[in-house]
Amino acid sequence: MPKKIRVLIIDDSASVRQTLTTILSEDPEIEVMGAATDPFAAARKIQEEIPDVITLDVEMPRMDGITFLRKLMLQRPIPVVMCSSLTEAGSETLLQALEAGAVDVILKPRIGAADYLAEEGMRIREVVKAASHARIPGSKRAIEASAARVGAPAAKLTADVMLPPPSGRPMAKTTEMVVCVGASTGGTEALRALLEALPANSPGMVIVQHMPEKFTAAFAKRLNGLCEVEVKEAVDGDAVLRGHVLIAPGDHHMLLERQGARYSVSVKEGPLVSRHRPSVDVLFRSAARAAGSNAMGIIMTGMGDDGARGMLEMKQAGAYTVAQDEASCVVFGMPKEAIAHGGVDRILPLDQLAREILMTQQKF
Repeated sequence: MPKKIRVLIIDDSASVRQTLTTILSEDPEIEVMGAATDPFAAARKIQEEIPDVITLDVEMPRMDGITFLRKLMLQRPIPVVMCSSLTEAGSETLLQALEAGAVDVILKPRIGAADYLAEEGMRIREVVKAASHARIPGSKRAIEASAARVGAPAAKLTADVMLPPPSGRPMAKTTEMVVCVGASTGGTEALRALLEALPANSPGMVIVQHMPEKFTAAFAKRLNGLCEVEVKEAVDGDAVLRGHVLIAPGDHHMLLERQGARYSVSVKEGPLVSRHRPSVDVLFRSAARAAGSNAMGIIMTGMGDDGARGMLEMKQAGAYTVAQDEASCVVFGMPKEAIAHGGVDRILPLDQLAREILMTQQKF
């Protein structure tokens, strides 16, 4: 029997602690080893037993979550998932937490919302599992490559629920290149590194990063202030333009569409695909249909297999496809699955992805 993932919950709300305990305990691979009302109580528990993953509230008495996170990363690195309310201000704070070393973010569960808990509970469990595999320098648990450790719900929908498969006829290079990127755990900092390395005249780019709603808007705004390219959260109908980056809004799928020689995005509601919304598989399939060989696909750090099937469809449609290498990934799950599906042309470290985009652009 594989060892269970032991989780410590840190939150000053008793109802949130109880709800998170219930959600996580529904998975036989997760064990809630305890809960703490603030960082000081948490520190005492960590001295007694080191958890595999911590869920950490942002606003707490005596010490806020960001300060505790920074101290923890310096003294005893442990994979941390930040837990916050759905607010604009909270989104900005959580981006600081990701830069400080948090692995991912989750929304505080809404008590009593049965439909919400059923869907969001699945996401919370998946995020915690992914965090347990994260490559955190100096942490107790090294990354584990076993994708079988991450359990999937019985009903796992594919991109078929959003759009039909590509026709199978590769499209000739007739328009400008468009870059399609998918990322999950560890992707926020990886995407920052990629986009900061791109010049202002880079090809148009569309990105799916697994994040809750509201957080993607703050994430895009933060990147826009750091990069030469213009970055924004996508709105239905936005044009894909050179020097511009569109990030799929949380809780919505984003599809690439083509009208003549121009590309735009469609932002749609819909069910979870490959356990995610937005889904990389949906974006990649739409790129295979709309752009074919005019597209470049990049799959980056993240747990699970979202994007693996879509990347193969992109390659079969004539697109050039690249996966981030294991050494530079926080979690090598998504790139590994894309490689295993046969959809990857080349494997590169994170610091070479921007150069590869620009070299590929020269061929158009």
